[in-house]
Amino acid sequence: MLRLADVKKGDVLYDLGSGDGRIPITAARRYGIRAVGIDIDPDRIKEANANAAKAGVTKLVTFRQEDLFQAGWKDATIVTLYLLPELNLKLRPRLLKELAPGTRIVSHQFDMGDWKPEKKLEMEGRTIYFWTVPGAKRPVR
Repeated sequence: MLRLADVKKGDVLYDLGSGDGRIPITAARRYGIRAVGIDIDPDRIKEANANAAKAGVTKLVTFRQEDLFQAGWKDATIVTLYLLPELNLKLRPRLLKELAPGTRIVSHQFDMGDWKPEKKLEMEGRTIYFWTVPGAKRPVR
């Protein structure tokens, strides 16, 4: 997912439905970027924080216990998702409205309905989808 997102220095990643935190932690460890994980389950947030501490990335990674439909993510340059199809579809209007043009969105396993992905990668029976929020490109930080 991170390779498909083409992570660069200065990116800010938000993982919606972050679970155990593996995507934000890997992004911070591998690319040195700031990453935020959002999950509604307090046990998953505790687990993710423990995993970030073990990985030594607590200065770069934050986990927030929030409802995805209430959470803020306007400073994101990359958003990753591993949510059910109906959640992707429900989030899509908000992602398109609130994220800056040029923000990259990567979804594991599920698409966004009639919003056709720019890239689709099949690996080991799994599918990863990639979109860019339309409009003028976001300036590089």
